[in-house]
Amino acid sequence: MPRHEQTTDLGTERSVVTSAPEPTDGSEQPRRRRRWRRVALISLVVVLLLGGGAVIAGGLYLRSVESDIDRVDAFEDVPVESRPEPVAKGAMNIMILGSDSRDPESSGGSRSDTIILAHLPKDRSSAQLISIPRDTWVPVPKSKNGHGGRDAKINAAYAWGGVPLMVQTVEKFTSVRIDHVAMVDFAGFKEIVDALGGIEVDVEKGFTTKYSLSGSRTFPAGPQTMDGAAALDYARERHAFADGDFARIRHQQQVIKSILDKAATGGVLANPGKLNSFVKATASAVAVDESMSLVDFAMELRGLRGGNLTFFTCPSKGTGRVGSESVVFADTAKAKVLFNAVRNDAVPEILAAGK
Repeated sequence: MPRHEQTTDLGTERSVVTSAPEPTDGSEQPRRRRRWRRVALISLVVVLLLGGGAVIAGGLYLRSVESDIDRVDAFEDVPVESRPEPVAKGAMNIMILGSDSRDPESSGGSRSDTIILAHLPKDRSSAQLISIPRDTWVPVPKSKNGHGGRDAKINAAYAWGGVPLMVQTVEKFTSVRIDHVAMVDFAGFKEIVDALGGIEVDVEKGFTTKYSLSGSRTFPAGPQTMDGAAALDYARERHAFADGDFARIRHQQQVIKSILDKAATGGVLANPGKLNSFVKATASAVAVDESMSLVDFAMELRGLRGGNLTFFTCPSKGTGRVGSESVVFADTAKAKVLFNAVRNDAVPEILAAGK
């Protein structure tokens, strides 16, 4: 399988593709085939979200592989009586949980570093994505196995009770009914960006990374083109900033928007070769809840572009300490206004509250 290596020459970056030996253990082949199908599915979902031209052919292919996508039993252990009532009929709220399996700081797979509540209005003309910092101090309900039942960082819910307890915790914090759950490995952004030929990112403040798989990297301030390795380093870094995770959230949001913009305008949809490369080069993984149809979802949202997406971060009062833990304190009054607007599918109010 091809492997991408990064070479940096005084601000000029290029990707060198080398070949790694194929595994000799035959038991690896089924796993690799299943992974490729997930990779193709992710890419085609992005394509379907970006334009109607590939909808019919892409939709047929999606239906042929959707049965192979990993499914998560996200709601089985969530007590019905504890859930918020749905308010706005036709609107949809999706909890996106992101991890980065190749993050050099990652200590294991039992945490969720990225938590996004994505609101899709009834008319599907836009989307509002609200990032909740992973260290936000919230009440965590007690899980089925007895963990929780106290205040903690919000991502502790995932470690204690998996996706169902994460659903409970986010619903309790926001009072928003979650309709679907998607889990994404954000390390897959690297191959997506390379398949697109790089993305344009406007770096708000120059910095040098402190933790990176490709070694220390310096990002000057201003607009620049990033390849996959650079984009992933940019989206990972938090130690170089006084506001830590808040800076990382902003950068992740920039990368997501830039990927969508480049896929929509970079000739991917109109060029079968680029489209094929885009599909095959995506090295990521995704899981969704058992009731979510990615085909129907993608068809509904095929008109969305980066300009239709608005990113927010949950209002907070800043960071502090609870015992030995460094935490983020939510601004509960402002958060209530924002999430009430989400519950009511009141997009102008969401935009106003998120400023």
